[in-house]
Amino acid sequence: MKKSVAINVVLTLAILLAGCEPEVGSDRWCEKMADTPKSDWSVNDAKAFAQHCIFKEYGNEEEGDEEE
Repeated sequence: MKKSVAINVVLTLAILLAGCEPEVGSDRWCEKMADTPKSDWSVNDAKAFAQHCIFKEYGNEEEGDEEE
């Protein structure tokens, strides 16, 4: 009985930890997507990557130029 409870707890924790994905647009998500082969991306992934990772960096560079 104790063994089955322990196995269930471990399996539940493993499932919960495996389901933790970084939030779309976060730095961790951008790094993860940059390491993922482009052929594995969905159309939504590509759009979100462009919007949150590429254009975000481009927008930050422009803001820095205006301050000088």
